[in-house]
Amino acid sequence: MELPLNLLEYLRFYLGLRIMGLANWTQEAMGTTILVKWWIQIIHYCPKRQVSTKICAVQAGACVDLFAITNEYTDLTSLKVLSVESGGSLFLYSNTDESTLPQDIYKMLKRPYAFGCVLRLRTSPEIKIADSYGHFFPDPQYMHVQHINCCDSFASYTYDFEFEKDSQFARKSRPPILQIAFKYTMIVHHGDTSDDASNSGSRSKFSVQRRLRVRTIQYNTTANIWDLYDFVDPDVVLTILVHQVILASLSDVVEARLWLHDWLAIFIAQYNKAYKNVRPADSGVSDIDVDFSNCSQLQPLAQLVFAFLVSPLLQVQDEHIHPDYQTYLQCLFSALEPASLRQAICPTLSSYSSLDTEAEVHQSLSRSVFTSERPIFLLDAYTDLLVYYLPTASPSIPFPPPRDCLLRSTVDRLKQERTLTPRLAFIHGARDDTTTFEKYLIEDRALDGTLLVGSIGFRSFLEEVRSRVAEFGI
Repeated sequence: MELPLNLLEYLRFYLGLRIMGLANWTQEAMGTTILVKWWIQIIHYCPKRQVSTKICAVQAGACVDLFAITNEYTDLTSLKVLSVESGGSLFLYSNTDESTLPQDIYKMLKRPYAFGCVLRLRTSPEIKIADSYGHFFPDPQYMHVQHINCCDSFASYTYDFEFEKDSQFARKSRPPILQIAFKYTMIVHHGDTSDDASNSGSRSKFSVQRRLRVRTIQYNTTANIWDLYDFVDPDVVLTILVHQVILASLSDVVEARLWLHDWLAIFIAQYNKAYKNVRPADSGVSDIDVDFSNCSQLQPLAQLVFAFLVSPLLQVQDEHIHPDYQTYLQCLFSALEPASLRQAICPTLSSYSSLDTEAEVHQSLSRSVFTSERPIFLLDAYTDLLVYYLPTASPSIPFPPPRDCLLRSTVDRLKQERTLTPRLAFIHGARDDTTTFEKYLIEDRALDGTLLVGSIGFRSFLEEVRSRVAEFGI
């Protein structure tokens, strides 16, 4: 079908809103009068002018992306709500010299988008939706119906479930079912549909399609706790925890940290209790297992929780952490899919024996990795990519790495795969400041984020958790 004029007008307005946040937000206007023309257009298009401007903007179909290039305080906390609930994003750059803004805008405009989306999730009667998280706007009338003005294939939405009545499924009940319905509009490009492409207008090349996708998923149940542990996805567990903690931190960061600490202790206590119930009588397990040594799927969990606790997002009154940066992290973490979120919270450290030979991916994020014989490291922290040469690296190894090596190809691939463009830095331990690299060695940090002299931060944390579990009588 051809685009009707009113829809064309709507799309021009809609796409204009996606970039107007950048065009009208000047340095002089920050913190005072922001996007005046934008607000006027919102009110003009809003059918319900009695409601708040935020709701008005969302109902008008606006998707707001905010771009801030500043190291000054701009109170992004007050601005983020409109961006989050309209399905938009928030970007923060400390300065123009190191800003990846042009690349991020290019990636944003290059991706295909779905508009006017409606997301609904239904469950079988034994379970119910306890909470939902993501950059959307809840329907004011219907439960568990979310409106998303704009999204792409990277968008991620999280649901938390609980039992409706009992704490388990009945033995003879049917397997639980989830049904996801997603309704959205796409602008489809058909290319040149006529022989005389020069005389054919843009209307013959594009059409608007309203689509509905429905997926029904049936899950298996088990009465064995070990089956459950074996199929746990630690990235998904972390994602749910991050959403819950972000929500709690808006009221009290200290309480949110305590809740997360207690959650891990309770989970480890339950794990140890389950292990005691199934272990052989002569196994002689005396210590509390805080490393999940009997379940490989759970083993990353303690490190992920520790990494989240020492992240800038959960630091309390740290003068070195900008308040707007914490707001930016809230928006970033709440939008990432599980694998990317894990990368952003707990970086991946890989070593290279040469520029063309990757040696291994290290499980530890501490200075102990420097005892390795490999001279080169690649640290992937999602928003940052750091290539680090040991001070003892051979002078014959080119620095920085040339374009035609495996290491540089890996870096380029990671940059292309991200929704945003990570900052890239090359650091040589013999002559450069290594602070940027060392701040990501999270296992060397205390819970308040300070850097420790020895590699005792994470192990001390586990000992604290072990003591906490012992209080539960395990």
